[in-house]
Amino acid sequence: MKIFTTILIVVAFALIAFNVTMLDFSNLFEGDSLVALIGIAAAMCAMLILLIFRMSKKIEEKLKN
Repeated sequence: MKIFTTILIVVAFALIAFNVTMLDFSNLFEGDSLVALIGIAAAMCAMLILLIFRMSKKIEEKLKN
């Protein structure tokens, strides 16, 4: 499970990096920049959820021992 979550975190980070390249800093809230901002926010949320999941699995493992 650890490898799977690590791969998903790397994919989310790659999506953030890709979407940053799509930003037009002169018009952040128009066209493709808005889509890129939404993509960055979604990828950050996914990364946060995966990190919380990983921490909960560590806590569950410690409680079993």
